[in-house]
Amino acid sequence: MDYQGIIIRPPSEANSIILQVTTGCSHNKCTFCGTYKGVRFRIKPESVVERDIEFAASYCRRQRRVFVADGDALILPQARLMKLLKTIRERLPWVTRVGIYGNAKSIRTKALEDLIALRESGLGIVYMGLESGDDVTLKKIRKGVRADTIVEMGQKVVEAGIKLSVTVLLGLAGRERSALHAETTGQALSAMDPNYVGALSLMLLSNTPLGQDYLEGRFKLISSMEMLTELKTMMAHTVLSRGLFHANHASNYLPVKARFPRDKEATISLIDEALKGNISLKPESLRAL
Repeated sequence: MDYQGIIIRPPSEANSIILQVTTGCSHNKCTFCGTYKGVRFRIKPESVVERDIEFAASYCRRQRRVFVADGDALILPQARLMKLLKTIRERLPWVTRVGIYGNAKSIRTKALEDLIALRESGLGIVYMGLESGDDVTLKKIRKGVRADTIVEMGQKVVEAGIKLSVTVLLGLAGRERSALHAETTGQALSAMDPNYVGALSLMLLSNTPLGQDYLEGRFKLISSMEMLTELKTMMAHTVLSRGLFHANHASNYLPVKARFPRDKEATISLIDEALKGNISLKPESLRAL
C-alpha cells in the first residue's frame, strides 16, 4: 500500500483497510491540531489508489470495512468519489462499509442528491469534527466556520441516510468559557442527532499555536476534574434519539461508553462518582492521542 506521511483514522476504523486517497488536510488551520503541520494537501493520482485497491483485493480479504484517508477526503470531486466507490464495490465485494472524514466545507460542496448517491454507492459513515458549539471558541481555534454551519452540514449527512460520527474536544475553551463550551456543544449535538459522538480530552502539542499559547501563558488548560465536569454538562445538554456517546479515547481520564437515551442518567451518575473521588482516573502517563 502506498502510504505517505502521517496516516490518521478514527478508533472505530482500527481493523479497516486504510485507503489513502489524499495527503494532509484541506483546511489545516485548527490551532490545536499538529497532525499535518508542514504537509501540503494533495489528491493522490488515481493510478496509485487503484494499485492499492488491487493490493487489498489480494491481501485484505478478512477486513470488512474500508476507511478513505486522509483528513477530509470527502473534498474529492463527486465524480472521483463515485468512481472510487464503484471500484471498491467491484474489486472488494466483501466490504460492508466505507467511511470517510468530512468537514463542513467539503460537505457544503455536495448537494443532498450527491450525498444520497454516495450512500447508494456504498458510503456508510462520515466522521466530522464539531470540536465546540461555542462560536467564540471556534473562532479562536480557527475552525473556519460557525457552529450553526457545522450543525447544518451534519443534518445534511443524516438526511442523506449516511451515518454521522461527530467529534468534540473537552478542555478546548479553557477555563473562562468551559461551562458555555459544554452547554453549547451539547445543544449542537442535539440539533444534529448523530449516530455516534466521540468526546476527546484536549492534549496540547508544542508544534501547534494552541500549544505555544499554553507554554507562553495565554491559554489555561483545565484540570482533569474540570474536564469531567465539562463532560457531565455536555451530556446533560445532549439529547439524541438514538446513538452512542463515547468518551473512551486514549486521551480521556474516565472511559465512558453510553447508549443514548437509555444510559444517559446512569452515565452522568458515574461521572458524579468520579468527581467525588470514588472512581480512579487514568494517570497522565497513560493518556495518549
